[in-house]
Amino acid sequence: KTLISWGFAPGNWCKDALASANQAAARRADEAELRQIIDQFAPPPLPPAVALRPLGAVGYHTNIIAENDGDAQNIQSVERHMQELMRVPTIRAGAVMPDACPSGQALGTIPVGGVVAAENAIHPGMHSADICCSMAISIFSRDSKRAPSDVLDAGMKLSHFGGGGRPRDALMPLPDSILESFRKNPFLLRFLDSAVEHFATQGDGNHFFYVGHVRSTGDLTLVTHHGSRKPGAMLYKQGMVIAEALRAKISPETPSHNAWIIADSQVGQDYWSALQLLREWTKASHFAIHDRVANSLGMKVADRFWNEHNFVFQKSDGLFYHAKGATPAWDKFAADSTGLTLIPLNMAQPILITRGKNAPHGLGFAPHGAGRNFSRTAYLRQQAGKTPAQMIAEQTAGIDVRFFSGVPDASELPLAYKDADTVRRQIESFGLAEVVDTIEPAGSIMAGDWQQDAPWRKKKVSRAAAQREAINDSILDAE
Repeated sequence: KTLISWGFAPGNWCKDALASANQAAARRADEAELRQIIDQFAPPPLPPAVALRPLGAVGYHTNIIAENDGDAQNIQSVERHMQELMRVPTIRAGAVMPDACPSGQALGTIPVGGVVAAENAIHPGMHSADICCSMAISIFSRDSKRAPSDVLDAGMKLSHFGGGGRPRDALMPLPDSILESFRKNPFLLRFLDSAVEHFATQGDGNHFFYVGHVRSTGDLTLVTHHGSRKPGAMLYKQGMVIAEALRAKISPETPSHNAWIIADSQVGQDYWSALQLLREWTKASHFAIHDRVANSLGMKVADRFWNEHNFVFQKSDGLFYHAKGATPAWDKFAADSTGLTLIPLNMAQPILITRGKNAPHGLGFAPHGAGRNFSRTAYLRQQAGKTPAQMIAEQTAGIDVRFFSGVPDASELPLAYKDADTVRRQIESFGLAEVVDTIEPAGSIMAGDWQQDAPWRKKKVSRAAAQREAINDSILDAE
């Protein structure tokens, strides 16, 4: 009660502060000394409350143009979100990539292909739950003498797609150094089991296991696409809770999905460290899959690199660059950067190997892929009357397309995405990156519709059948 009357907010720090202050009070310390003791334990005061900026007060760079009606409608939606997003008081700059598309319904949600720079702030909602979604490539030595189908066969056995982690009898060993780092981080400590179970898994959605050849050399390659899985989703969830508690106090006008953590606070530094550890975990996850496949086939890896496209980066200007589906395109964006990055388009198109141009109008970023002009559901409506088998045959001729679950997911086929040539053309016309080579497609594995036979879906179908039967019975009774 005394601390509250002095203007302090209750918190975990109070226990140690009160113990120390009461010891001093027992030896008759005066109020000035007691306040000094409390100040040693109390967190720094919150910054003054801040309001949203007026609409248009801070502009952003647009690196996308409409080449058809679908593009135009999509860009309008992206611009509505970006205009509102730029009102957030921490944001200093923004940019939109050629693959941009909305990523949520709430106004001001950062779009896919969006980049914003924030001052002393980490916005969990702007890196989203799929933290460190990333690309990794292994180029096999020419003496490997293996066909793409061999690598795809191994991927069907040795990778893992769908919900949840690996079965206990198929767990992949997590490096001890990463495990120990998780134990030392206050955010990640509680996620140790998930870090082990989800290691070397690829999830669902647009994540893939892609096999092809380097155009310039013909070398066989494996490219994987996935993020930090359940550990990342749990960190995101925890980060949003912390950010929301702060937002309610210092910026109630800011929408909840754009809440932030103060970067230079202790919790901000711990969260930043957790992001870096998840990056390390995700990189190891990619290459654990690659190495297991290579070892099973007796192949040697001649070269490899990787890059994230869903992350937060800090540049030398001190700002925190939040990339929601955008590829870093400046030299040494990370200590392990090779200067090359990967930009996929769709399963039937080449993956681009690019070198960034650090374009100021892109805030130093390039696209992360092809993006979508419409939702999965809208795309499937366009394909009404066609079976998944027909759609696969029409859109992936000559490509060995596989679905890990055994059930195709037609919403991930090439026509569900923006035109690949358009995106590539705009990468070059806006000067965001230089395409130095490509990986020509041979085949790809994706999760497929792994939920088709899920218990919850079976129950839903069963309930619907029971309802239809009840209606039919009532009609017969009436007759």
